[in-house]
Amino acid sequence: MKRVIYVTNHTGGVGFGGREQLSLLHSEVLSEIFGSGFERIELDGVAGFSKLFGYINGVSRSSIAHVCERIRVSGARLVFLDGSNLGKLAEAIRESIRGVEIVTFFHNCEARFFLGSLRQHPSVHALAVLVANHRAERLSVRWSDKLICLNQRDSRQLERLYGRGATHIIPMAMQDRLPINLPQMPTPPSEIYALFVGGTFYANRQGIEWFVDHVAANSPIKTYVVGKGFEKWKDRLERNGNVKVIGSVDSLAPWYLGAHFVIAPIFDGSGMKTKVAEALMFGKRVVGTPEAFAGYEAVVDSVGAVCETAPQFLAAVESEAARRFVGIDGELRSHYEDRYSFRAARDQLTRILSA
Repeated sequence: MKRVIYVTNHTGGVGFGGREQLSLLHSEVLSEIFGSGFERIELDGVAGFSKLFGYINGVSRSSIAHVCERIRVSGARLVFLDGSNLGKLAEAIRESIRGVEIVTFFHNCEARFFLGSLRQHPSVHALAVLVANHRAERLSVRWSDKLICLNQRDSRQLERLYGRGATHIIPMAMQDRLPINLPQMPTPPSEIYALFVGGTFYANRQGIEWFVDHVAANSPIKTYVVGKGFEKWKDRLERNGNVKVIGSVDSLAPWYLGAHFVIAPIFDGSGMKTKVAEALMFGKRVVGTPEAFAGYEAVVDSVGAVCETAPQFLAAVESEAARRFVGIDGELRSHYEDRYSFRAARDQLTRILSA
């Protein structure tokens, strides 16, 4: 039985964020592929002042020593690193253990992601985070055998920054959260509404604020904002009277199922946007920016509308609002099942890791 060690800095619980959800899905996919040959290691090292040298996200000298020891003891010949910010670990494994294949999954081009964060909120801390992640990511690109990105855009960014692009592309995937007991689900508001879902990281805040300022007041329907942390932005987002902030919820399912469609006004970032795959999982169309649809180019023409300006957004919102309401569109959901589901991720990772 071939053995694999999966290394992550995320705990085993289900996180709200797309990155945490994808980390957990990949862990479960690898467990299914390798069975008893699978081992998961969660990093919890504290690096202190070594962060600027690549010791970030749980990577420390002690956690590196622990991972290397587990590789030697278990006889694993494949290590799957959950994130390009674990580059210091990739370097240590390559230098100390022979015959181990290192596969690194890139949730983002981290340097590009944190550059966007620095531009949005300039500070010494933001600059330090960018430098630390750039150094760690550079080591991942150098020392990994296989580099897996979510899309070609991220691969091209790696090529420009570090001289090497992805060896493989696997799109966003997520566990199916469509409830089995649909008739027993809580009932959302009876009015028709557009739905925005996401946490309060910089690109989401920037995007929904832009939508409120330039589109929402003229929209024929109300927009509901669901996501942890948005409660404190309630006054800012509700000031024109056509937006309702819900904030944290126990389950996203009733809000998706009750929505007429989903909006994704995201103008910056990296990787792929979880909210698009999530919308397709619930059978909902999406009105979003080119950034929101990065990585979804194969399906974008049949799942929604791409908008870059306020007039384009308003026209698309008006068009979607005029459509007949569909609780779960089967054709949209089939895109999720074929491309962005657990099964799709399992099949693609099986091909890549067996090559």
